[in-house]
Amino acid sequence: MSRIETPRPIRGTQDIFGAEAEAFAFVVETFERVRKLYRFRRVEMPVFEKTEVFSRSLGETTDVVSKEMYSFDDRGGESLTLRPEFTAGIARAYLTDGWQQYAPLKVATHGPLFRYERPQKGRYRQFHQIDAEIIGAGEPQADVELLVMADQLLKELGIADGVTLQLNTLGDADSRDAWRVALVAYFESVRGELSEDSQDRLERNPLRILDSKDPRDKAFVADAPQIDDYLTPHAQDFYGRVTEGLDAAGVAWTRLPALVRGLDYYRHTAFEFVTDRLGAQGTVLGGGRYDGLMESLGGAPTPAVGWAAGIERLAMLVGERGEAVADVIVVVEDDALMDRGIATIAKLRRDGLSADLIASGSPRKRFDKAVKMGAEAIVSLSIRDGETRVSLRAEDQIRARVEGLIS
Repeated sequence: MSRIETPRPIRGTQDIFGAEAEAFAFVVETFERVRKLYRFRRVEMPVFEKTEVFSRSLGETTDVVSKEMYSFDDRGGESLTLRPEFTAGIARAYLTDGWQQYAPLKVATHGPLFRYERPQKGRYRQFHQIDAEIIGAGEPQADVELLVMADQLLKELGIADGVTLQLNTLGDADSRDAWRVALVAYFESVRGELSEDSQDRLERNPLRILDSKDPRDKAFVADAPQIDDYLTPHAQDFYGRVTEGLDAAGVAWTRLPALVRGLDYYRHTAFEFVTDRLGAQGTVLGGGRYDGLMESLGGAPTPAVGWAAGIERLAMLVGERGEAVADVIVVVEDDALMDRGIATIAKLRRDGLSADLIASGSPRKRFDKAVKMGAEAIVSLSIRDGETRVSLRAEDQIRARVEGLIS
């Protein structure tokens, strides 16, 4: 009989276990705690949406839409897509589920996302993000609140050292339009020397040339027109109030004029928290203001700002975390006391103590196994001279509590 071959995991996916899983959970738990401090409502979003939700919001010319989306036709012939990011789905829900009544709305979520791209360090085809958005708030204070929240999150994760907040302004619509015209004129004069991708972007999305990694493009990007030369007074004031707010909150930042967002619905603030501890993939959290997104989905003009961060990358910076030691180990040294052991551990857990039950293997070695696990307390159930004995070995800080529960 031939041996059945075990299926291999799909390329670009991962099975998270042990210390890595603990680091992953630590990121999520810390995010949940911080988002409650900032009064962000928790939302859960569908894993798939109509393809148009992403193609209309992200843009047909972006790499995500043209190359990276997992799209398929369902049995009814409708094109659906596994979500490659959270913002478009949240924007769709804001318009279809009546969330406008809560504006300004602060929401947060986390979960898996899907992009068909080349797997590399910290990047997978199924990956996970945390996400925070403020919808319906056009004031720069909303940008400040999200940036301060992100800064606090990184600090509470213990990974803020060596992470820098890079900040830029994309201006308002008038600023951006004027800048775009200047960029097209500048790059048009050197079109033949640009990369093929940038020649294509010149017509549809010239801002994306500014963050090109191709050496042929980099030679011209340094001398390209700067947004500062085209900012309206309103845009200048908006950016100034964001930076003043960050200074007031004690959040360090640095200006990066080359930081852009190519899609037309982005406005004003763009930002990334970056580190040199993850190699080429140095961005750990990024976002910006997207005041024009709702219109691309058929809604009324609605200001919004948000950010997202990869849980895998944050967990890599956190480093491996050992599994927490149990508060109490219950050892059943005689199988006749199994039900007593089950009842005891259930009572401990209901009182909020983490507990494990050791009731298998050699009865003589069960207590030794419990000692090696390093719990703060060990409850041992045994039979001596025909009588049930309950013994406790515990640290002083937990002894009285456990005694009260097992007596």
